[in-house]
Amino acid sequence: MGKRKFNDDRIMDILKEHQGGMTVTDVCSKYGISEPTFYRWQSLQLKNVGFDVKRLKALEEENRKLKKLLAETMLAAATLSEMLEKTSKESA
Repeated sequence: MGKRKFNDDRIMDILKEHQGGMTVTDVCSKYGISEPTFYRWQSLQLKNVGFDVKRLKALEEENRKLKKLLAETMLAAATLSEMLEKTSKESA
């Protein structure tokens, strides 16, 4: 398998140009790609949309759990700090 001429981000930019109003022929000639390549990229991008949604939901769930863990940890630290202050005032 040869070296890829375009990375994933660049391919997305090219596809967005077409969505912005350029014709497939113009986009292909501008970047030196064939129309079958363009349509293959387009179909792969559409297939990956479902995967991205699943990944996004998983990341959002992980983020929610981490925020909850952080809040619990901060609450525990604040509670311990208050208890330490009360203990040090009582012994003084």
